[in-house]
Amino acid sequence: MNLARHSITATNPIQIFDTRFEADCQIFTTTTPAGFAVYQTWPLKLIRKREFTGGTLAAAVPCHTSSLLFLLGGGRSPLYPPNKVVVWDDAAGEEVAELEFRERVRGLACRRGWLAVSFRRRVVLFEVGETIVRRNEFDTCDNPRGLLAMATGAYSTLLAFPGRQMGHVQLVHLPPCIPPTPVGPPPSAPPSRPPPPPSKHPVSIIAAHESSLNTLTVPQSGRMLATTSSRGTLVRIWDTLSGKLIRVFRRGSDKAEIYGVAFRPDEKEVCVWSDKGTVHVFSLMSGPSNRQSSLSPLASLIPYFDSEWSYAQYRIPAQASHISLSSTTSSSRSPTADITDEEKCMVGWIEAPSDRSEPGRDPPMEYQIIALTYSGGWYRLSLPQGTSNISSPSAGGTPLSSSPPKASSHSRPRTNSVSSITSRTEKGKERERDRDRKDNRELVLQEYRKYGRWDGWG
Repeated sequence: MNLARHSITATNPIQIFDTRFEADCQIFTTTTPAGFAVYQTWPLKLIRKREFTGGTLAAAVPCHTSSLLFLLGGGRSPLYPPNKVVVWDDAAGEEVAELEFRERVRGLACRRGWLAVSFRRRVVLFEVGETIVRRNEFDTCDNPRGLLAMATGAYSTLLAFPGRQMGHVQLVHLPPCIPPTPVGPPPSAPPSRPPPPPSKHPVSIIAAHESSLNTLTVPQSGRMLATTSSRGTLVRIWDTLSGKLIRVFRRGSDKAEIYGVAFRPDEKEVCVWSDKGTVHVFSLMSGPSNRQSSLSPLASLIPYFDSEWSYAQYRIPAQASHISLSSTTSSSRSPTADITDEEKCMVGWIEAPSDRSEPGRDPPMEYQIIALTYSGGWYRLSLPQGTSNISSPSAGGTPLSSSPPKASSHSRPRTNSVSSITSRTEKGKERERDRDRKDNRELVLQEYRKYGRWDGWG
């Protein structure tokens, strides 16, 4: 399959201000100049839509798969003031509450019973029940992106947001998240039990980066934390209990804006996407899955060569005519920002039947990736064959980035000459780019569809 970068031209470009998954990636919401819509993630299906007159929305934040959404006004003519959060009950089709502040809302995070609202230099925490009660407030460093992340799994407690110092992350533990109410017949397996309390007090501050934070992500359990900085080259994975650095992944060697990081539900892999238009997949398991530089013997002198690189990638096709718009809750850009060079997207994990099943047998379920672009593209991607059990990548594939290949089978002698090391560094990077054409692996495009105005609304 030829997955080289190509152009898709849309006759009437779709304007999407924001698109985002709910905690389990079962549904996603999208906002356009017409209003907002709720979709089933897979199979792709429009569940419901709400069209508004008199203004536009910046985001519609879902609270799990319930009918409760948190709406933010935005765009050239916002439906709501930028200092308000409107609580919308989609089952009733009406506003049920609103929160008004003295400054513009920058970001939201929610789970069953709790809502966190971020501003430029503070985060405010609310308990959501029959009424909405303000519970706490925390100071942060300058946070124009409104970064914050909340664990949403059963019995999870973690809330993460920027600390008071640049590059630091503050960790706060809330009451355990209530498990979802079972639907349908009772399950055969016994219900999950809450985990035992930690043997030691968890850390409250992680010094993650020297530069400003760009993204914060936690898995549903809240056991780990993924951070990226404004440089956009590294992804750092932390243990939220001990505060120790677990892994460091390299997206690339050049500066980029990382849009997001998503943990696989079983926490064995993460995917990363950026303004370079590429989705990277890294393994969190021990073993040779991720690629490493063939010049890793020089790692003690040049840390660059000690990096782990993604074992699989997919390049989102460029749009010849599109508008790439971002949410005011996740980026410093406004919904009226200029067109960007690459396709902006949102990525999440789903479970879907494998297409590699044996004849006569039901296909096994496997983890796949859904990528939603801000021009209305819906991509379903599967991992390369042989990676379900986190096996080592094999040769073959089309070049997708300038990442170096996995470690070579033979080592090279070290040298003490600084000039020699410098020259070898440049030659080594170029050699690895060439070798990457042979060793890189691609995610497999299983299905492509359109959403947004292509569904006949707006």
